[in-house]
Amino acid sequence: MLKTVTLAEAQKLPRWRRPIVLLFLMAFAMPIAFNTWSALLNNFVIEVANFDGSDIGLLHTVREIPGFLAVGVIAIIIFVREQVLGLVSLVLLGVATAVTAYFPSLAGILTLTMLSSIGFHYYETVNQSLQLQWLPIANAPWIMGCMMALGSAATFIVYLIILLLWEPLGLGYNIVYVCGGAATAIIAVFAMVAYPQFEGPTVQNKSMVLRKRYWLYYALQFMSGARRQIFVVFAGFMMVEKFGFEVHELTSLFLINLMINMLVAPLLGRIVQRFGERRTLVFEYVGLALVFLSYGGVYYLGWGVLVAAFLYVVDHIFFGLALALKTYFQKIADPADIAPTAAVAFTINHIAAVVLPVTLGLLWLVSPLLVFLIAAGMACVSLSLALLIPRHPGPGHETIFKPALTEAAA
Repeated sequence: MLKTVTLAEAQKLPRWRRPIVLLFLMAFAMPIAFNTWSALLNNFVIEVANFDGSDIGLLHTVREIPGFLAVGVIAIIIFVREQVLGLVSLVLLGVATAVTAYFPSLAGILTLTMLSSIGFHYYETVNQSLQLQWLPIANAPWIMGCMMALGSAATFIVYLIILLLWEPLGLGYNIVYVCGGAATAIIAVFAMVAYPQFEGPTVQNKSMVLRKRYWLYYALQFMSGARRQIFVVFAGFMMVEKFGFEVHELTSLFLINLMINMLVAPLLGRIVQRFGERRTLVFEYVGLALVFLSYGGVYYLGWGVLVAAFLYVVDHIFFGLALALKTYFQKIADPADIAPTAAVAFTINHIAAVVLPVTLGLLWLVSPLLVFLIAAGMACVSLSLALLIPRHPGPGHETIFKPALTEAAA
């Protein structure tokens, strides 16, 4: 890290050393390690570690514990700048990913999952805070969409390498994990050296922030975390367990997702700008409810692998619309609350995430259909909450109830 500069002063730096470019660089680096881990995970734990549904549920519960403890970021940023913490977290993510395959036991995998998850969740907490502080409200959705597209491009490169070289070169889990993790760590170290420390326009609160007027944002975050686990934990696991997907086949499906996301993600940002957070989130939650119900049809009505693959891709696209939740908070927040609320929101997001994977993993052994029905119900709850977002949210106008209360008071 070099000297500290304000965002205004940073505009005089060469383009490649400006804050927004650093955000893009981090957006490119993180998915390399994380998605190397994710792409191989289901096959690695089944083929090497002999996991069953309860084991995979336990692993994802362990993976989400650091997210639940993301509120600890508030204590750390008293002593460490957010930018520094974000890059150090990327290094931890990369190193833990690199050595994953060297510990193919349940205990080893859970330990390294915990370490890589600390890096991932603390990075994501800080990254969300920096985005909301550094990006202008007017075009933040579009820029975030472009960052999502770049992250998809990084993941596309990882998956394409796995797809093209896994069988011809006889790649093993060790070499792929080492290369993916090392790449992320190296980029993070470069960013530490090459970029100054950027100072946001508002000094952030360094204590816990819980405000009544943010209650809808908290509720939406809670449901988002609960609902997301169904996709992260069980959608890919179903493709391997039910349809026998091998590494290169599951990677092919990921590649389709990524090619679509690279094209669609900036458009999703434009959609949020054009139609607003309320309409965007309503559309997302209706779509997700239908997708989860359809997963049940795939599992029990024999709709086949092509339908399952199609739903998997659609599912992934809908989750891209979740950037509307970030921009909703950016519009209603006190600027000094962004960093501590990002940490609190991550913790809230992961309350259900810590409990659900292991619980639903056990339920999966009894009835996968019930798991997907629960997910559809969660999407419907999220839909009812999204309907409470006003058309034009802002401070003092966080929900549709606020105008009525104001008028009554007047």
